[in-house]
Amino acid sequence: MNVSTEPECPTTLEALGWSSFFGDQIEPLEAGLLPVRISAIHRARLSAISQGGQVALKLPVHVSTRDFAVGDWVLADPRTDLFNRRLTRKSVVARRFNGAKVQFAAANIDVLFIVTSCNADFSVARLERYLTLAIETGASPVVVLTKADTVEDPGSYLRRAEALQRRVPVVTLDCRSKDVRASLERWCGLGQTAALVGSSGVGKSTLVNSLIDPLLDQLQQTGAVRSHDDKGRHTTTSRSLHAVAGGGWIIDTPGMRSLQVSGAAFGLESLFAEITELGPFCRYGNCSHTHEPGCAVLTAVREGKLDPARVARWRKLVAENNQAPGPDASNPSRAAGKWRNRR
Repeated sequence: MNVSTEPECPTTLEALGWSSFFGDQIEPLEAGLLPVRISAIHRARLSAISQGGQVALKLPVHVSTRDFAVGDWVLADPRTDLFNRRLTRKSVVARRFNGAKVQFAAANIDVLFIVTSCNADFSVARLERYLTLAIETGASPVVVLTKADTVEDPGSYLRRAEALQRRVPVVTLDCRSKDVRASLERWCGLGQTAALVGSSGVGKSTLVNSLIDPLLDQLQQTGAVRSHDDKGRHTTTSRSLHAVAGGGWIIDTPGMRSLQVSGAAFGLESLFAEITELGPFCRYGNCSHTHEPGCAVLTAVREGKLDPARVARWRKLVAENNQAPGPDASNPSRAAGKWRNRR
């Protein structure tokens, strides 16, 4: 297999994120094939990483790069670099756009960093949307509030983010600070893989630059920030896997300001647990929680126990989820238009 030694690579599959979940999928006739992990996706080719170094995968004519996500594990012929097959994913981050098209962002992640900034980009409604879909991946969501050094009271942003989901960690930081690695190292250990999602300009690429090991990786390009609104330009246009100091891996993704919710019933139920847990106490089993007498949700709103604005946002997401197209059954990952912890 044609591999390069620059940058150097981990010496074990486990350090690359390999586990028995993937090893158990290899058939006896595939014992001679080499497991490699997709590190970057280009228009017509794939870059991957193995125990020995970087690999330029060759694809059969009938295989499209659109079928892959950064972080995928695949089997390749060690003599020809020819792709053989993709292993089943344990998690996948994807979004639906233009109705039914699906864009894969990351696969086989352990942690999902939901990144927003302590400025006008901060949106409770958008964070709820990200968290709803993050829960569906099976990865651990962590909210990262950047540009904390640019506001007088970063604690106000922290408290609003913490109120959105029980037990979801929220971290405030300055992406350029020397303390970034220490703030996030518990989620970036040896063999762990994290992905970043969030709008353009919130500092995702700068955050990646602060986390990666400069000896094993190359710095992401960052763009200038417009002074009048502190928003950055869209600088990450493709997804890529980066080695983190300490042994982990991180996947940067292009900024996404809009995100459709579909097939995320479990995520909605979990994120809005203080609302959904009241359902069994409604008078009617099919209560829509909008106008029915004896509705426990409406009663809680009237009594000041539930925030009416949060209930309204919950209703909007539930309606969007119910109206969106279902998952694409032809897709083995079953991740059409959502982030799903399914293969």
